[in-house]
Amino acid sequence: MPRSVIKTSNAPAPVGPYSQAITSGNLLFISGQIPLDPETGELAGNSFAEQCNRVLLNLKNVLLAGGSGLDQVLKVTIFMTNLGQFGELNQIYSEYFDESKPARSCVEVNNLPKGVDIEIDAIAQIAEAS
Repeated sequence: MPRSVIKTSNAPAPVGPYSQAITSGNLLFISGQIPLDPETGELAGNSFAEQCNRVLLNLKNVLLAGGSGLDQVLKVTIFMTNLGQFGELNQIYSEYFDESKPARSCVEVNNLPKGVDIEIDAIAQIAEAS
């Protein structure tokens, strides 16, 4: 099955030896997105809310670059350094996934790249051409 590397300047460049996303068939596998500003490569915001919104915007931009969208996401995995912010996460997350509600896992971890508070990866369908 052919696969393609997805790359967009509308999301931060990877901080390691991996791709922003890979397609395989009609699936799009998005690497973990952290709250970096794609223009500066710097942390986008100090608050959890700012970081969460930036991560979801980065995710959305990679989805769009891969021919998909938030409404095509099948599975999301969220990594947080403080599950005490779970309610705040859900409130912000609901603004992005209001109708589609993909399957989801959320786990607390000790640390994340660049000392950020949240990282999200996803698997999505690629929208069919009309």
